Amino acid sequence: MVKVKSTDLRRKARMVALQCLFATDIKGTRDDSSLGWLIGEEPVPEGAAQFAEILLRGVMDHCPGLDEVIQLYAPAWPVKQLSLVDRNILRIALFELMYTPATPRKTAVNEAVELAKLFGSESSARFVNGVLGSVMAGPELVELAAGEPNPEGR
Repeated sequence: MVKVKSTDLRRKARMVALQCLFATDIKGTRDDSSLGWLIGEEPVPEGAAQFAEILLRGVMDHCPGLDEVIQLYAPAWPVKQLSLVDRNILRIALFELMYTPATPRKTAVNEAVELAKLFGSESSARFVNGVLGSVMAGPELVELAAGEPNPEGR
């Protein structure tokens, strides 16, 4: 029996969450109906499905604050004008950086860059890395959470 590494599960979860967020942006709604459909189309291990749901709901719940952080660190690019892929990759990475202390910061950035290479344009990986690098060099991430208290105390 092949053992699946937890990093593979989390990467798969990020891919599923990205696809769901892309779909919600296309539909113009904030619901998680695409999650069930995606998992039905291409079954994923239970752990990946659970983490994808955490990411999806977390990004949807904190979207305005995440977008404010993106705008703060990428002022030349209005959030609404970013590609759907780049915008949602940044949202996922920022959610992980600000609200999931179990995810190492470097991992969140590296995974975002990998998603950008897989799903984005030729310049997406560079753009995502630049924005997240600026965020990492900036003030504490908790302060950037648009005044929202972080329940984990990070």
